[in-house]
Amino acid sequence: MVSGRNEKIAGKLRLGMVGGGKDAFIGGVHRIAARIDGEFELVAGALSSTPERALESGRALGLDEKRIYGSFQEMASREARRKDGIDAVAIVTPNHMHYPAAREFLKRGIHVICDKPLTSTMADAKKLQKLANDSDALFILTHNYTGYPMIRQAREMIARGDLGTIRVIQAEYAQDWLTEAVEETGSKQASWRTDPAQSGAGGALGDIGTHAYNLLSFVTGLELSELSADLQSFVKGRRLDDNAHVMMRFSSGARGMLWASQVSPGNENGLRLRIYGDKGGLEWGQEDPNYLWFTPFGEPKRLITRNGAGAGAAAGRVSRVPPGHPEGYLEGFATIYAEAARAIRAKHDKTSVDKDVIFPTVDDGVAGIAFVEACVKSAKKNGAWVKP
Repeated sequence: MVSGRNEKIAGKLRLGMVGGGKDAFIGGVHRIAARIDGEFELVAGALSSTPERALESGRALGLDEKRIYGSFQEMASREARRKDGIDAVAIVTPNHMHYPAAREFLKRGIHVICDKPLTSTMADAKKLQKLANDSDALFILTHNYTGYPMIRQAREMIARGDLGTIRVIQAEYAQDWLTEAVEETGSKQASWRTDPAQSGAGGALGDIGTHAYNLLSFVTGLELSELSADLQSFVKGRRLDDNAHVMMRFSSGARGMLWASQVSPGNENGLRLRIYGDKGGLEWGQEDPNYLWFTPFGEPKRLITRNGAGAGAAAGRVSRVPPGHPEGYLEGFATIYAEAARAIRAKHDKTSVDKDVIFPTVDDGVAGIAFVEACVKSAKKNGAWVKP
């Protein structure tokens, strides 16, 4: 393990980054999230696929030029040999580069914090899963919505039995930014997301559908047994889906529906979750994340607020400010980094990580890729029911 090069992890954990250079949205999000709780300091990076752009991006972030690398292979090799080398690396590249980048760091015992989805193919996902399971280093997948306090609240309530036996789950993630062929205008964010070679088999399904699927799995703990999917590419010439409707059957007997769309005007980041059991229901929306609606059957709706009356310990431990002060996307992302830091420090100290520390793992990532591939397979068979 990389932190074993030092007698003790003192102060902030040293973080490296692969990808996330100039004009990359998600790299900036990761850097902010890593700083919020004061657990990480960015000290090294291979921030672009071209050395010149990597150097320019590293300089803009104020990195030591000796630790601005032209490739992730060079970065992994050199950082692993330094006494003050990185403790963890954030991988924020397009999907097809997640596995080769993660491989270089995991095999050197450097902890990996990787953006979602796990990889672009199931073959790479399985290889990465084996590598992560065999490594002494941790692998954390940043399904950041699992870090929202009210999502932790919902998970706690369902586990406690407040909803009774879960019967119906509805998850959706709707956007409108790909309503037109933005990828043909030179948009970096659109071009790789609509390219099967970089994104994988799923378009909207892989980009945001995996978030909705991961979230419903995280909150309910239910196991998907089979699904039926109808996928569309509404924009002419688009090679990947931009809209998806998925029906789901769970091993418990529960039923679910998932809608993922990037061609729905009027929607920005409309991630929503509705869960109904025989004793009550829960409703939550990402664009208003500090509120969770709970309706016991036969009683009026109850509004539970983040850090307010009725919120439990699971929400409280990941809340940063008093009720009424909004926490949102960046803080949810920061929760994953904070949980990762707790796990990394426990790993270094050879102590057990607190049972309340939760973050998505490589296994969650494999489940996400299996979900995408099963949806694609089902759609090709005119919505036939298939097992993930």
